[in-house]
Amino acid sequence: MMEVMICDHFRCSPLSILSSYRSSFSPSTRYPLSVPSYSPSFRLKPSSSSLSSSRMEETQETHDHGRSKFIDFPFVSAAQKNLMVELVSKLEDRFHSQLLPCTLPPDVQYYQSQTGTAQASLHIRSATDDSPVDFVLGSWVHSELPTGGSLDITSLSAYLNSSTDAPNFVFEMIRSSPTMLVLILDLPPRKDLVLWPDDLKTFYEDTQLDTHRQALERVPEVKPYFSSSLYIRSVSSPTTIMVRIVTENGGVERMEEIIRDHLDPISKQVLGIWLDHCACAQRDVGEAERAYLKKRDGLIRNKTIEIDLGSSFPRLFGPEVANRVLEAIKGYFTV
Repeated sequence: MMEVMICDHFRCSPLSILSSYRSSFSPSTRYPLSVPSYSPSFRLKPSSSSLSSSRMEETQETHDHGRSKFIDFPFVSAAQKNLMVELVSKLEDRFHSQLLPCTLPPDVQYYQSQTGTAQASLHIRSATDDSPVDFVLGSWVHSELPTGGSLDITSLSAYLNSSTDAPNFVFEMIRSSPTMLVLILDLPPRKDLVLWPDDLKTFYEDTQLDTHRQALERVPEVKPYFSSSLYIRSVSSPTTIMVRIVTENGGVERMEEIIRDHLDPISKQVLGIWLDHCACAQRDVGEAERAYLKKRDGLIRNKTIEIDLGSSFPRLFGPEVANRVLEAIKGYFTV
């Protein structure tokens, strides 16, 4: 979530864009960060017959409490909250029977800095073995800025496994003031589109994904956004929506109008395309392709932790909290 959550949001992580926005506010101090090795307990499959009924009840209670904290989106505007809730609900409704409860520890599902100036919610759900989904990740981050105001990031990402070669889904809204917002909405490819031109046609051309970017850029206040990270640009799709919206003249009311009338329908349409034509589409993936996907997915996820999260998390929350959260995230990012 900052410059990627996003991501891979994560192609990008929900904390990825933070580096860009906080670089002018934060000291250059680097905290030592060690990400412990993957602990499988963070990705426990509650459906396992080895779990007792009491343990399953406890897991469900932890999930319900963490989800209520996540879905509350307490620091964003009404229009942004409504959009996030509807995106999460639409995705969860489609994969309802395949998504397992979130098993993250309570102090990872919600955490904050020692000073209380930064707080966040993290909600990750693995999927059953017969699902094309690897896991779904949602989060929000709220950080008070030294200059006044706050940085608020909300994100939703879905990662597919190697049973399909379809792209992932990444959505992120970064708001550094009531009148300034950055939107990242993309279906980042999981294969080289030059080597696999049929994927370019199937997932991006035939679905007319680029028409949504074109429609959004016709709004006067919407301008292209260019990430400072060349890595993030390199893993984005050719139809990615990365825009910066500034409504200084129209104020907060105009920003809410743009979110409600433009970002809301476009984001839902793109998610719908991903659900219908990517995540739920039948794909014939051979063994060689599966091996390629696992290798590429692993490289991108490791880079997310190494480049994005490993830098921004300690700066926001301190090394102790950052290590705890990153250990949990790494469990899901390990392919």
